Amino acid sequence: MLQADDELEIEYSSQFTLITTQRIHHITLTMANYLASIFGTEQDKVNCSFYYKIGACRHGDRCSRKHVKPSYSQTILLPNLYQNPAYDPKSKMNPQQLQNHFDAFYEDFWCEMCKYGEIEEVVVCDNNNDHLIGNVYARFKYEESAQAACDALNSRWYAGRPIYCELSPVTDFREACCRLNSGEGCVRGGFCNFIHRKDPSPELDREIELATKKWLRQRGRDEKSASRSPTPEPSRKRF
Repeated sequence: MLQADDELEIEYSSQFTLITTQRIHHITLTMANYLASIFGTEQDKVNCSFYYKIGACRHGDRCSRKHVKPSYSQTILLPNLYQNPAYDPKSKMNPQQLQNHFDAFYEDFWCEMCKYGEIEEVVVCDNNNDHLIGNVYARFKYEESAQAACDALNSRWYAGRPIYCELSPVTDFREACCRLNSGEGCVRGGFCNFIHRKDPSPELDREIELATKKWLRQRGRDEKSASRSPTPEPSRKRF
């Protein structure tokens, strides 16, 4: 039989092991929660905060931090899709012609994306730096719609150029867009590392809103009926 001292020692050892295990579990859980809370922020020394916020980084593949590409998302990114004539030194378009050119593209793109599902937002970059110039984002209501669009668009061409499309980690464009650009003006201009959003004319914005509402009523807001309902058609001349 075990002596009393031996029994006490075994009991103490078991209690010590249990307490140690609980403490390790608590520390691990705390660390995991902390890492999750700083993921994609400037405090995160592993993952790139710019890529997480904007879906693009000026360092590209040379970035010292990880660019974690999402396996699912509501948002797609089409890099360098919009060819802005304002940045073409040979272009002689005046401001109104430039706006008309953009409106035609914006309407065409919106109507095309409606083929894949309900759109919540389209954002076009007006930046002139390499990693943002011409970038176009589309945020869908459903992740399935974004995936369907991404799969289909990668085999498509637009304006004589192949389309490249990827899922984007961007979920909140308020964080991705430059806040100074809509106020007193950003001193960095088109070379800012945050998105300078290019907006359609108020008239087109209103037309798209009304056309989308009509389309949603026709399809009864049922995502599965999207392919059976005619999508909005662009009315502006394509340049």
